[in-house]
Amino acid sequence: MSYPFSAIVGHDRLRLALVLCAVRPEIGGVLIRGEKGTAKSTAVRALADVLAQADPGARLVELPVGATEDRVVGSLDLQKVLRDGEHAFSPGLLARAHGGVLYVDEVNLLPDHLVDILLDAAAMGRVYVERDGVSHSWESRFVLIGTMNPEEGELRP
Repeated sequence: MSYPFSAIVGHDRLRLALVLCAVRPEIGGVLIRGEKGTAKSTAVRALADVLAQADPGARLVELPVGATEDRVVGSLDLQKVLRDGEHAFSPGLLARAHGGVLYVDEVNLLPDHLVDILLDAAAMGRVYVERDGVSHSWESRFVLIGTMNPEEGELRP
């Protein structure tokens, strides 16, 4: 069980930003900056619980800092290719986040090429994967919520 969203005290602008993104996903997302221990992750996870109660199909997908590009965009299912001779793809985290929230803790520590992929998918509403001369795409409309501690470095321009 996580901390209830209604129990978060203070952080009025943070709570407002998260609620606005929940009500109007077209906003796109929010970047939460703050020092360690300022309830950034707690607020995001609490919001995810509220969203899940309102819409059981809504989900929070977490993108870890150490994620590979294949994990983010998806990959060619080599077992199916070898077994059946059929090109099949496995969706990545961006496709799984479709219709929900993509949460990136410490977004400022992500490699630049993954940040580019995230921003492209957020702008286009689709994620594309190309492997071994074969391509595939999935819908990928999500609310992007990133957190960062400015002491650990800034986001690139």
